[in-house]
Amino acid sequence: IDFDLILENVKDLNTLAGEGLSEIEHTPRGARLRQPESLPLTLYQDGIVTGNGPFRSYEEPSTQQYLQDIMDGYFPSELQAHYPNGI
Repeated sequence: IDFDLILENVKDLNTLAGEGLSEIEHTPRGARLRQPESLPLTLYQDGIVTGNGPFRSYEEPSTQQYLQDIMDGYFPSELQAHYPNGI
């Protein structure tokens, strides 16, 4: 696993998803600025944790696919249905 590539691509993907930019949220009395939702990714020596989810070993095929998507420069495919604009 190329951790340097993962970290670099996560930074690029965060930029594409609008990290640091506020969104306008319309309310009944007007509008307000809000920060886009984020999803923390914690990398460990033997696995990952996404958000408040369970620990996922690097040995699991779904974890391997998740990280391969990031290393290829894409948002993880398993998150695309839930976060179609990125996260």
